Amino acid sequence: MTKKTISLALGSGGARGLAHIGVIHWLEENGYDICSVAGSSMGALVGGIYAIGKLDEYERWVRSVSKSDMLALLDVSLGMDGLIKGDRIIDTLRNLLGERRIENLDVTFTAVAANISRRKEVWFRKGPIFDAIKASISLPLLFKPFVVDGDDLIDGGILNPVPIAPTFGDQSDFTVAVNLCAPQRERAELGVPKRREESEEGSIISRKIGEFADAVGDKLTRRRTDIRAYNILYKSFDAMQGTIARQKIAAYPPDCVIEIPANLCGLMDFDRADDLIEYGYRKAAEVLPEAFAGQG
Repeated sequence: MTKKTISLALGSGGARGLAHIGVIHWLEENGYDICSVAGSSMGALVGGIYAIGKLDEYERWVRSVSKSDMLALLDVSLGMDGLIKGDRIIDTLRNLLGERRIENLDVTFTAVAANISRRKEVWFRKGPIFDAIKASISLPLLFKPFVVDGDDLIDGGILNPVPIAPTFGDQSDFTVAVNLCAPQRERAELGVPKRREESEEGSIISRKIGEFADAVGDKLTRRRTDIRAYNILYKSFDAMQGTIARQKIAAYPPDCVIEIPANLCGLMDFDRADDLIEYGYRKAAEVLPEAFAGQG
Protein backbone atom coordinates (compact mmCIF):
# COMPACT_ATOMS: atom_id res chain seq x y z
CA MET A 1 0.00 0.00 0.00
CA THR A 2 1.29 3.49 -0.87
CA LYS A 3 2.25 5.54 2.17
CA LYS A 4 0.27 8.69 2.92
CA THR A 5 2.46 11.78 2.50
CA ILE A 6 2.88 14.51 5.10
CA SER A 7 3.88 18.17 4.97
CA LEU A 8 5.17 19.33 8.37
CA ALA A 9 5.10 22.91 9.64
CA LEU A 10 7.37 22.96 12.70
CA GLY A 11 7.06 25.93 15.02
CA SER A 12 9.50 28.03 17.03
CA GLY A 13 9.90 27.84 20.80
CA GLY A 14 13.43 27.12 22.04
CA ALA A 15 14.03 23.77 23.73
CA ARG A 16 10.34 22.90 23.38
CA GLY A 17 11.27 22.21 19.76
CA LEU A 18 12.73 18.88 20.84
CA ALA A 19 9.11 17.73 20.96
CA HIS A 20 9.22 17.89 17.13
CA ILE A 21 11.48 14.82 17.21
CA GLY A 22 8.80 12.81 19.00
CA VAL A 23 6.18 13.88 16.46
CA ILE A 24 8.44 12.79 13.59
CA HIS A 25 9.06 9.43 15.25
CA TRP A 26 5.32 8.76 15.60
CA LEU A 27 4.69 9.58 11.93
CA GLU A 28 7.49 7.33 10.73
CA GLU A 29 6.53 4.45 13.03
CA ASN A 30 2.97 4.61 11.77
CA GLY A 31 3.85 4.42 8.09
CA TYR A 32 3.62 8.05 6.98
CA ASP A 33 6.06 9.58 4.49
CA ILE A 34 7.27 13.08 5.43
CA CYS A 35 7.91 14.65 2.05
CA SER A 36 8.14 18.31 3.04
CA VAL A 37 9.19 20.33 6.10
CA ALA A 38 8.93 24.05 6.80
CA GLY A 39 10.33 25.37 10.07
CA SER A 40 10.92 28.49 12.10
CA SER A 41 13.73 28.68 14.66
CA MET A 42 13.92 25.29 16.46
CA GLY A 43 11.47 23.99 13.89
CA ALA A 44 13.99 24.88 11.20
CA LEU A 45 16.80 23.22 13.15
CA VAL A 46 14.98 19.93 13.80
CA GLY A 47 13.30 19.95 10.39
CA GLY A 48 16.54 20.70 8.56
CA ILE A 49 18.40 17.95 10.35
CA TYR A 50 15.58 15.54 9.51
CA ALA A 51 15.71 16.64 5.85
CA ILE A 52 19.41 15.78 5.59
CA GLY A 53 18.76 12.34 7.08
CA LYS A 54 20.67 12.90 10.30
CA LEU A 55 17.93 13.13 12.92
CA ASP A 56 19.02 9.92 14.68
CA GLU A 57 22.56 11.24 15.10
CA TYR A 58 21.29 14.58 16.38
CA GLU A 59 18.90 12.87 18.79
CA ARG A 60 21.66 10.72 20.27
CA TRP A 61 23.79 13.83 20.74
CA VAL A 62 21.07 16.03 22.26
CA ARG A 63 19.95 13.26 24.63
CA SER A 64 23.49 13.29 26.04
CA VAL A 65 23.72 17.07 26.46
CA SER A 66 24.11 18.39 30.02
CA LYS A 67 23.81 21.93 31.39
CA SER A 68 27.61 22.11 31.36
CA ASP A 69 27.65 21.16 27.70
CA MET A 70 25.15 23.92 26.92
CA LEU A 71 27.25 26.46 28.79
CA ALA A 72 30.30 25.44 26.76
CA LEU A 73 28.38 25.93 23.50
CA LEU A 74 27.35 29.51 24.29
CA ASP A 75 30.04 31.80 22.84
CA VAL A 76 29.26 35.10 24.56
CA SER A 77 29.74 38.21 22.41
CA LEU A 78 31.00 41.63 23.48
CA GLY A 79 28.86 43.24 20.77
CA MET A 80 25.56 44.98 21.51
CA ASP A 81 23.53 43.16 18.83
CA GLY A 82 23.34 39.84 20.66
CA LEU A 83 24.67 38.11 23.78
CA ILE A 84 25.63 34.93 21.92
CA LYS A 85 27.48 34.73 18.61
CA GLY A 86 26.03 31.30 17.81
CA ASP A 87 29.02 30.14 15.78
CA ARG A 88 30.02 27.46 18.26
CA ILE A 89 26.60 25.79 18.23
CA ILE A 90 26.31 25.81 14.43
CA ASP A 91 29.92 24.65 13.93
CA THR A 92 29.32 21.79 16.37
CA LEU A 93 26.28 20.67 14.36
CA ARG A 94 28.14 21.01 11.04
CA ASN A 95 30.99 18.88 12.36
CA LEU A 96 28.59 16.32 13.82
CA LEU A 97 26.17 16.05 10.89
CA GLY A 98 27.92 17.46 7.82
CA GLU A 99 26.84 20.35 5.59
CA ARG A 100 24.34 19.96 2.74
CA ARG A 101 22.69 22.30 0.27
CA ILE A 102 18.92 22.66 0.62
CA GLU A 103 18.21 22.32 -3.10
CA ASN A 104 19.93 18.92 -3.17
CA LEU A 105 17.85 17.29 -0.43
CA ASP A 106 15.36 14.49 -1.03
CA VAL A 107 12.88 16.16 1.36
CA THR A 108 11.55 19.60 0.40
CA PHE A 109 12.76 22.01 3.09
CA THR A 110 12.09 25.66 3.91
CA ALA A 111 13.68 27.57 6.79
CA VAL A 112 11.89 30.78 7.72
CA ALA A 113 13.71 33.85 9.04
CA ALA A 114 12.63 37.48 9.51
CA ASN A 115 14.24 40.42 7.69
CA ILE A 116 13.81 43.23 10.20
CA SER A 117 15.12 45.88 7.83
CA ARG A 118 12.43 45.11 5.23
CA ARG A 119 9.83 43.81 7.69
CA LYS A 120 9.16 40.60 5.80
CA GLU A 121 9.69 36.86 5.98
CA VAL A 122 12.64 35.25 4.24
CA TRP A 123 12.21 31.67 3.00
CA PHE A 124 15.46 29.76 2.58
CA ARG A 125 14.98 27.12 -0.12
CA LYS A 126 18.52 26.90 -1.43
CA GLY A 127 22.04 27.31 -0.16
CA PRO A 128 23.93 25.76 2.79
CA ILE A 129 21.40 24.35 5.21
CA PHE A 130 23.20 25.43 8.38
CA ASP A 131 23.36 29.03 7.17
CA ALA A 132 19.58 28.89 6.80
CA ILE A 133 19.19 27.34 10.25
CA LYS A 134 21.48 29.94 11.84
CA ALA A 135 19.40 32.76 10.36
CA SER A 136 16.16 31.15 11.52
CA ILE A 137 17.29 30.61 15.15
CA SER A 138 18.76 34.10 15.70
CA LEU A 139 16.52 35.05 18.62
CA PRO A 140 16.64 38.85 19.13
CA LEU A 141 19.14 40.10 21.72
CA LEU A 142 20.22 36.55 22.52
CA PHE A 143 21.86 35.51 19.22
CA LYS A 144 23.60 37.89 16.85
CA PRO A 145 21.59 38.47 13.65
CA PHE A 146 22.58 36.62 10.47
CA VAL A 147 23.54 39.19 7.85
CA VAL A 148 22.62 38.71 4.16
CA ASP A 149 23.34 41.51 1.65
CA GLY A 150 23.61 44.00 4.48
CA ASP A 151 20.22 43.08 6.01
CA ASP A 152 19.87 41.62 9.50
CA LEU A 153 17.93 38.35 9.57
CA ILE A 154 16.55 37.13 12.88
CA ASP A 155 14.39 34.36 14.34
CA GLY A 156 11.56 33.38 11.99
CA GLY A 157 9.18 33.19 14.94
CA ILE A 158 9.07 36.97 15.03
CA LEU A 159 6.80 36.99 11.96
CA ASN A 160 5.75 33.37 11.47
CA PRO A 161 6.03 31.04 14.49
CA VAL A 162 4.12 28.24 12.69
CA PRO A 163 5.14 28.38 9.00
CA ILE A 164 2.25 26.69 7.20
CA ALA A 165 2.28 28.86 4.06
CA PRO A 166 5.55 27.42 2.66
CA THR A 167 3.81 24.02 2.36
CA PHE A 168 1.01 25.32 0.09
CA GLY A 169 2.62 24.05 -3.10
CA ASP A 170 3.11 20.53 -1.76
CA GLN A 171 1.11 17.69 -3.24
CA SER A 172 0.99 15.85 0.09
CA ASP A 173 -2.01 14.06 1.57
CA PHE A 174 -1.95 15.86 4.94
CA THR A 175 -0.44 19.02 6.42
CA VAL A 176 0.47 18.80 10.11
CA ALA A 177 1.44 21.90 12.11
CA VAL A 178 3.22 21.73 15.47
CA ASN A 179 2.62 24.86 17.54
CA LEU A 180 5.11 25.28 20.39
CA CYS A 181 3.37 28.40 21.73
CA ALA A 182 0.06 26.89 22.79
CA PRO A 183 -1.64 28.15 25.99
CA GLN A 184 -0.02 27.11 29.23
CA ARG A 185 -1.32 24.10 31.13
CA GLU A 186 -1.18 23.02 34.74
CA ARG A 187 1.98 21.12 35.64
CA ALA A 188 0.02 17.98 36.53
CA GLU A 189 -1.53 17.95 33.04
CA LEU A 190 1.84 18.15 31.30
CA GLY A 191 3.13 14.87 32.67
CA VAL A 192 6.68 16.30 32.66
CA PRO A 193 8.38 16.60 36.07
CA LYS A 194 9.33 20.09 37.22
CA ARG A 195 12.93 20.64 38.21
CA ARG A 196 14.04 22.85 41.06
CA GLU A 197 16.23 24.92 38.73
CA GLU A 198 13.25 26.04 36.65
CA SER A 199 12.37 28.68 39.22
CA GLU A 200 15.84 30.23 39.18
CA GLU A 201 15.97 33.47 37.18
CA GLY A 202 17.99 33.22 34.00
CA SER A 203 18.97 29.54 34.19
CA ILE A 204 21.72 28.64 31.70
CA ILE A 205 21.94 32.12 30.15
CA SER A 206 22.29 33.84 33.54
CA ARG A 207 25.07 31.50 34.58
CA LYS A 208 26.96 31.89 31.32
CA ILE A 209 26.82 35.67 31.31
CA GLY A 210 27.72 35.76 35.00
CA GLU A 211 30.81 33.62 34.42
CA PHE A 212 31.83 35.76 31.45
CA ALA A 213 31.34 38.98 33.41
CA ASP A 214 33.50 37.64 36.25
CA ALA A 215 36.23 36.82 33.75
CA VAL A 216 36.39 40.26 32.10
CA GLY A 217 35.65 42.42 35.13
CA ASP A 218 33.43 45.41 35.79
CA LYS A 219 32.95 46.25 32.11
CA LEU A 220 30.08 43.73 31.94
CA THR A 221 28.63 44.16 35.43
CA ARG A 222 25.70 46.06 33.95
CA ARG A 223 24.82 43.05 31.80
CA ARG A 224 24.64 40.78 34.81
CA THR A 225 22.11 43.05 36.51
CA ASP A 226 19.92 43.12 33.40
CA ILE A 227 19.14 39.38 33.33
CA ARG A 228 15.65 39.88 34.77
CA ALA A 229 14.92 42.31 31.94
CA TYR A 230 15.95 39.64 29.42
CA ASN A 231 13.66 37.12 31.09
CA ILE A 232 10.74 39.52 30.86
CA LEU A 233 11.61 40.21 27.23
CA TYR A 234 11.53 36.52 26.29
CA LYS A 235 8.30 35.88 28.16
CA SER A 236 6.85 38.77 26.15
CA PHE A 237 8.28 37.25 22.98
CA ASP A 238 6.61 33.93 23.79
CA ALA A 239 3.28 35.67 24.38
CA MET A 240 3.60 37.51 21.07
CA GLN A 241 4.44 34.29 19.23
CA GLY A 242 1.40 32.61 20.74
CA THR A 243 -0.90 35.31 19.41
CA ILE A 244 0.67 35.28 15.93
CA ALA A 245 0.57 31.48 15.84
CA ARG A 246 -3.18 31.46 16.49
CA GLN A 247 -3.68 33.98 13.69
CA LYS A 248 -1.56 31.99 11.22
CA ILE A 249 -3.33 28.73 12.02
CA ALA A 250 -6.73 30.41 11.60
CA ALA A 251 -5.71 32.04 8.31
CA TYR A 252 -4.01 28.94 6.84
CA PRO A 253 -5.67 25.98 8.57
CA PRO A 254 -3.69 22.74 8.27
CA ASP A 255 -5.28 19.31 8.45
CA CYS A 256 -4.09 18.90 12.01
CA VAL A 257 -2.45 21.00 14.75
CA ILE A 258 -0.41 19.51 17.58
CA GLU A 259 -0.39 21.99 20.48
CA ILE A 260 2.69 22.08 22.73
CA PRO A 261 2.13 24.30 25.82
CA ALA A 262 4.44 27.28 26.19
CA ASN A 263 5.27 26.33 29.79
CA LEU A 264 6.46 22.82 28.94
CA CYS A 265 10.07 23.83 29.69
CA GLY A 266 12.46 26.77 29.71
CA LEU A 267 13.98 28.39 26.62
CA MET A 268 17.34 26.63 26.96
CA ASP A 269 16.37 23.37 28.71
CA PHE A 270 18.02 21.19 26.06
CA ASP A 271 19.33 18.89 28.78
CA ARG A 272 15.72 17.69 29.19
CA ALA A 273 15.66 16.03 25.77
CA ASP A 274 14.33 12.66 26.99
CA ASP A 275 11.20 14.19 28.53
CA LEU A 276 10.57 16.64 25.68
CA ILE A 277 10.93 14.08 22.87
CA GLU A 278 8.63 11.70 24.73
CA TYR A 279 6.07 14.49 25.22
CA GLY A 280 6.01 15.21 21.48
CA TYR A 281 5.50 11.51 20.75
CA ARG A 282 2.62 11.25 23.23
CA LYS A 283 0.91 14.35 21.82
CA ALA A 284 1.21 12.97 18.27
CA ALA A 285 -0.25 9.63 19.39
CA GLU A 286 -3.10 11.46 21.12
CA VAL A 287 -4.02 13.82 18.26
CA LEU A 288 -3.02 12.38 14.89
CA PRO A 289 -4.94 9.08 14.63
CA GLU A 290 -8.28 10.83 15.09
CA ALA A 291 -7.30 13.74 12.82
CA PHE A 292 -6.20 11.44 9.98
CA ALA A 293 -9.26 9.23 10.36
CA GLY A 294 -11.45 12.31 10.07
CA GLN A 295 -9.74 13.23 6.80
CA GLY A 296 -10.44 9.82 5.30
